[in-house]
Amino acid sequence: MTTFQDYKSCIDACLACASACNYCASSCTKEEDVKMMAKCIQTDMECAAICYAAAQLMSLGSEKAKEICRLCAEICDQCAEECEKHPHDHCRKCAEACRKCADECRKMSAFH
Repeated sequence: MTTFQDYKSCIDACLACASACNYCASSCTKEEDVKMMAKCIQTDMECAAICYAAAQLMSLGSEKAKEICRLCAEICDQCAEECEKHPHDHCRKCAEACRKCADECRKMSAFH
């Protein structure tokens, strides 16, 4: 049986990533050319949503945690790629959090 402790580093990475994505999306809305940031904002919001869902399912010990973490890693990679296109500090920090989360999710989904 998988325990909360088995998931802890992945849960932490997911929550940190969701927080970074929310901050990035919010910050993008304050940029001068908001239209140019639309894809970044959308990707940030989707990534935050899947990160929160993954963290929640892991904390519940769900049998679906491995599958959602595999999907979460994919979406985190996409978000990082989008954020890396922009020079803003919030985008850079978000991309870093996304890459870390993707790595943790891949480890977790391969672990079980």
